Amino acid sequence: MNVSVRRRAVRAGARLLAALLLAAPVAFAASALGSGTAAFGAVPAQPPAAPAGSSGAARVVDVVQLNGIIGPATARYVLRGLRQASSDGAEALIIELDTPGGLLTSMDQIAKALLASPTPTIVYVWPSGARAASAGVFVTYAANVAAMAPTTHLGAAHPVNVAPGGGTTAEDKTMIAKVTNDAVAEIRGFAARRGRNPDWAERAVRESVSITEEEALRLHVIDLIADSPQALLAAVDGRKVLTPGGARVLHTRGARLVENPMDATERFLLVLSDPNIGFVLMTMAIYGIIFELSNPGSVFPGVIGGLALILALASFAVIEVNLAGLLLIGFALILFIADIKVPSHGILTAGGLAAFVFGSLLLTERQAPFLRISITLILTMAALTAAFFAFAVGAGIRAQAQKVYTGREALLGAIGVTRSDLGPSGTVFVDGELWSAESENGAIPAGQRVRVVQVRGLHLVVRKEEEAK
Repeated sequence: MNVSVRRRAVRAGARLLAALLLAAPVAFAASALGSGTAAFGAVPAQPPAAPAGSSGAARVVDVVQLNGIIGPATARYVLRGLRQASSDGAEALIIELDTPGGLLTSMDQIAKALLASPTPTIVYVWPSGARAASAGVFVTYAANVAAMAPTTHLGAAHPVNVAPGGGTTAEDKTMIAKVTNDAVAEIRGFAARRGRNPDWAERAVRESVSITEEEALRLHVIDLIADSPQALLAAVDGRKVLTPGGARVLHTRGARLVENPMDATERFLLVLSDPNIGFVLMTMAIYGIIFELSNPGSVFPGVIGGLALILALASFAVIEVNLAGLLLIGFALILFIADIKVPSHGILTAGGLAAFVFGSLLLTERQAPFLRISITLILTMAALTAAFFAFAVGAGIRAQAQKVYTGREALLGAIGVTRSDLGPSGTVFVDGELWSAESENGAIPAGQRVRVVQVRGLHLVVRKEEEAK
């Protein structure tokens, strides 16, 4: 296929595909940033005031909502909430928890901050239907007070996919055993510090057991069950807790709940830490590079692609990605670019699509399910890629099949009239212009219809129309 035709076809589809790829992450991010923490089951900022003369009228309890995956953004958010509660002189900090788990490093940051906090901390698995799974169990055990709402559960704290080989080799199994034993020692330490059940905590890590709020209370995994944040404040009032500064008695009855939502930076980091967003950004980077290389000097695709690539790498830096997956995606990019430069009739595109899909599937395959890229998203992006290159290739084929209407090639086969005798040279009138011409097969008198059979620079070779083939 003619390379220039292919390039024109690529340019024709670039704007449409770029708009589709840009719309996906922008809409997703806008939705996440716009909703903020409203979806976190926020508590009322101003509950009913305490009775007149009550000593709790001026007291406040700060609230943060740790909802979703525990990662760098949520760790930063909780640590800022602890600092804010300390500077506010809050009676306590409530962490409303609903998480499937998260990264060990971020969990460690939160747990250590809870243990070192001068402000009493209360982890509250809320609202109904919420869970404190995996890393959420460690956070719950690290708090001064652990509470759950009705119809909630916690557990399943076994480390997931910590071995490079997926746990199949002896070395992998040794690594898994090391990490598991370390996690057991850590959570048993939390249990001893907070006076909770260490044996169940070890089972949660080693056997991934889970329990409901009723079982958790009976096994002394948590301290109480509360129907609402206000009921929680009433239930913990007068409870004595141990902080690094010494023992403190909670005076929370009638205290004012003050929400401390995520700021714009934390929300942005939360969106960026989603592996699906990182994948979309990586795809945008691929297309930006393709468009820039196929249309040098366009600038805009290159700028967008470079920015998307940096953000994608920042997103993937949050979690451990598979090197083989990254290499396959890079190989797919090379094949896509080669298919624009080399006429392969779609073979290179097919190979690039296969490498793109397999690389995307491998990219986060060692992570827990909630940290993997959505298969639906992978197939959608692959379908968009296939549609784009099918459009580009199809447009190029259709362009080649069309009759040429301009240039010297358009004169081939054209019908004209001799203006002078061709014996064998003379002049003919073709396509609205007078041309010098010569007869291919003998003399032709003036006024005869002829057909152009060859173009030699500005000179035509013709033959009589009735003899033309």
